[in-house]
Amino acid sequence: MIWECFAGTKLGPIAFIEGTVNTDVYIALLRDNLVMFIDTIIADGTTNVVFQQDNASPHISKKTRAWFDTAMSEHGFVWMEWPPNSPDMNPIENLWAWLKTELHRRYPDTKTLHGSPDAIKRTLRERLMEVWWDIGERMLRQLIESMPHRVQALLDAKGWYTGY
Repeated sequence: MIWECFAGTKLGPIAFIEGTVNTDVYIALLRDNLVMFIDTIIADGTTNVVFQQDNASPHISKKTRAWFDTAMSEHGFVWMEWPPNSPDMNPIENLWAWLKTELHRRYPDTKTLHGSPDAIKRTLRERLMEVWWDIGERMLRQLIESMPHRVQALLDAKGWYTGY
């Protein structure tokens, strides 16, 4: 499993997760990756940083919410409340789809890698890192600029499914 983030036209880290993501794993992931990225983009002049995530159990547990309360206060960002039954309008979903498509375009053998599980994981990590860091500002800008259209589509669909 992987976790990554972006803000505007700036890519954040990509993190690889072994096993199941529970509250403690998720908080450690945020502490080790998100906070550093937020501190960096704020130091570079980004303002009004809003963290967006879905309502997966580890994301909204009491312990995670408490961690966020402290992190937001200490690092100067806010957390977007996500409606409980809302379609996932987070543009990271589109980035994940692109990442997967591009991985398979560049490396058609991805589905049929051979070797030990550790060797396969290592190869996938190397490839994913390469593809992730090749994502350009143009793509990120397009995703951000699509948000007003996404929100309007969601409103037009009265909260139901959209083309996004």
